[in-house]
Amino acid sequence: MPAKKPSLLKIYALSTFISALLIAFVGFKAGWAALFLVLVLVALEITFSVDNAVINTKILQRLSPGWQQAFLTIGILIAVFGVRVFLPLLIVSMASGLSMGGVVDLALNNPDEYGHRLEDSHVAISSFGGMFLLMIFLDFFFQRRRTKWLIRIETIMERAGRLVSLSVVLSLTTLLVLSNMLDNTAEQTTALTSGVIGLVAYLLINSLDTLLGRTNINKNLQKTAQNTFKAGLIGFIYLNIIDASFSLDGVIGAFAITNQILLIAVGLGVGALYVRVLTIHMLRHGVLQKYRYMEHGAHYAIGILAMLMLSSLIFHIPEAVAGLAGIAFVGTAVLHSYLERKREEKAV
Repeated sequence: MPAKKPSLLKIYALSTFISALLIAFVGFKAGWAALFLVLVLVALEITFSVDNAVINTKILQRLSPGWQQAFLTIGILIAVFGVRVFLPLLIVSMASGLSMGGVVDLALNNPDEYGHRLEDSHVAISSFGGMFLLMIFLDFFFQRRRTKWLIRIETIMERAGRLVSLSVVLSLTTLLVLSNMLDNTAEQTTALTSGVIGLVAYLLINSLDTLLGRTNINKNLQKTAQNTFKAGLIGFIYLNIIDASFSLDGVIGAFAITNQILLIAVGLGVGALYVRVLTIHMLRHGVLQKYRYMEHGAHYAIGILAMLMLSSLIFHIPEAVAGLAGIAFVGTAVLHSYLERKREEKAV
């Protein structure tokens, strides 16, 4: 007997309550202006991360219930405090040579300088995140898929994917071309190093995931349980790296709205919480099965985000462009899926 789907009220109630408390606390302590900025940051984070939620759901479907729960609970703490608070502090610390205590003091007492230091890390962040996300996009469409959305484009990419390691070749070529367009030699080195690390991280995690998936076959019960744990751990790590790749550029963009680190933490944190809740909704209610092209739309959005991140090494690209592109592709895919499903139902 299939498990009963949790109601939308049960899924959204706790997160809405926690979010309301945090936002109300900001409004009470810092005033209406701060409250408005937090709400803008929440909207910014959700807009940037709709496609992230779709990818999360796709990967979580392959994990055991225990690892699903770990990502949706422990993963929230990692997303809010790890990726959106601690990781930017760590990046600034590594780039500037300051101690973590000095960076925290800078973030709290001199947010303008902290924002500038984080902006100085833009090349490394964009190279790493852009390469990681570009590999996700290319590997998705280079594989043979029964369901196609934009049939002509995806058929061409599927045929091109028969060439072994084409995704790696294209990604490295893109990185080499864009990094060589940088004027500063130090920035060229940073872009190449960070981009290659992003590529290696993707290949390593993808290889381990494939290896552990294969070793789950024809093993005894104990080894199967062990491999299931290892595969779940790899999936958990993979999900959090994807989240970091999506989010770090948004953290930098948040400084265009406010330089107050606590407001940024609350705004992006609440947004991240809702992305997790949206993931739960899609996972428990089989949204990807109902909207067959949604996954395709999310991967197109990822491809655009990857190219925007890499292109931002050379050109200034407004942060809103990436978020709007994600909403446009995912929204169009959902609408097309809905219309296609209705057409099929009428034909029966």
